[in-house]
Amino acid sequence: MHSNSQFTDTFITLAHGNGGRYMRELIDSLFARHLANDCLDTEADAARLILPDAPGQWMITTDGFTVEPLEFPGGDIGSLAVHGTVNDLAVSGATPYYLTLNAFIEEGLEAALLERIVIGMAGACHACDVKIVAGDTKVLRRGQGGGIYFATTGVGIKTAAVKLGLEQIQSGDAILLSGTAGDHGTAVMLAREQFGLSGTLQSDAASVLPITRALLEIPELRFMRDPTRGGIATVMNDMARTRQCTVRLFAQDIPVHEQVKTVAGILGYDPLYLACEGRVVAVVGKGHAQQALTAMQEAGCPDAAIIGRIETGRAQVLLVTELGGERILEELEDDPLPRIC
Repeated sequence: MHSNSQFTDTFITLAHGNGGRYMRELIDSLFARHLANDCLDTEADAARLILPDAPGQWMITTDGFTVEPLEFPGGDIGSLAVHGTVNDLAVSGATPYYLTLNAFIEEGLEAALLERIVIGMAGACHACDVKIVAGDTKVLRRGQGGGIYFATTGVGIKTAAVKLGLEQIQSGDAILLSGTAGDHGTAVMLAREQFGLSGTLQSDAASVLPITRALLEIPELRFMRDPTRGGIATVMNDMARTRQCTVRLFAQDIPVHEQVKTVAGILGYDPLYLACEGRVVAVVGKGHAQQALTAMQEAGCPDAAIIGRIETGRAQVLLVTELGGERILEELEDDPLPRIC
């Protein structure tokens, strides 16, 4: 059930989380009005799911989102929450169907901003063909939150027979990246206006379903992951550590937007450690690398590239620089950009 009436309050107060009339108005007149679907019933304690008649494995994922600022070039925390949850299922080989949503709202948040965020969330759900079917709302005292936090759970079905995982990676395999590295982290950093820098860079935040669906058709697909917190370098270190192998990357082949290079150079960041929110790292058998690259490009990723390979050797990530030297990409320890996703 939901209301067609507009949410008329100007700011969120503690009363909007007390379980009474104000909370009901917030849920029905703002959240449910924009997120309405045939499974969402705000009067029920549990959602009724319409399960597709398809063989396969049910997959589940959970995530949290605390990005600052709440709106950034190319998206907002609402669309990011949907894309981030959908993408975790997609790179596992699943088709997402349902999401749940928990909203932790700080007292004093402007209602108009909250509504824009929910509208962004609804648009992302429509584009990804998923439904938010259940949720919960809490209001935190002023100063105890960052405007709004979201926690999500996503469920989907994996129907493809392909086995995916770090354990499937083999020596000689090729590593691919579907687009430029570090766009999301850099765009959010610029939106914070902390460093006197500005630019036109957009976050790459988007659904990766078209990419993963194309890659699932490629023989010898071993592994997929979306390189969010910690960026490309963190995914590579996970590979090296888990498989006890050397991951060799080639700097000249890794696509990086010029604005990302500039900002990273000024502030001393490495783009390979900056978050992406609409990219896929894939590992495929060497003989199918070009086929996988073509599939990525045909799925709308013109900047996709083969960026490295898996080698027998000690567990490490080696970056071959554009000058022909080598440097080790160490595992990330600090958090240079908190609240990035």
